[in-house]
Amino acid sequence: MNLQKTYSAKRQDIVKKWYLVDAKDQVLGRLSVKIAPILKGKHKPMFTPHMDCGDFVVVINAEKIKLTGEKWTQKRYYRHSGHVGGLKSASARETLLKHPTKLVTMAVRGMLPKTKLGDQLVKKLKVYAGEKHPHAAQKVEPLKF
Repeated sequence: MNLQKTYSAKRQDIVKKWYLVDAKDQVLGRLSVKIAPILKGKHKPMFTPHMDCGDFVVVINAEKIKLTGEKWTQKRYYRHSGHVGGLKSASARETLLKHPTKLVTMAVRGMLPKTKLGDQLVKKLKVYAGEKHPHAAQKVEPLKF
């Protein structure tokens, strides 16, 4: 009888790469669905669910993201101050104008685990409103979808 053990990645075995994603004219949800597994590491054969095996993702042109249908006006983002009557809401258009990177960050964060590991993974997502980013030294590879 041939018994094989399940492989579990070790911290020293994990090699992290940097990828560049251009969000210009990309649909927000479809882009987020492709970014989240890369942050988690599901594209690697050594994926281990309880470890941070994923790579870094740099998103540029976040201000040029697209939403389909009437989501620019109908989609609402809520936050609460913790005080009575402290519920605030903003449409997707208002959020994009005030914080251009927040739409992409929140969409990807919603697709990651709601645990300490998810908090760690979202820190590897770097979102920038324009073309420029400060990560040239990391030898960022372009990622096409």
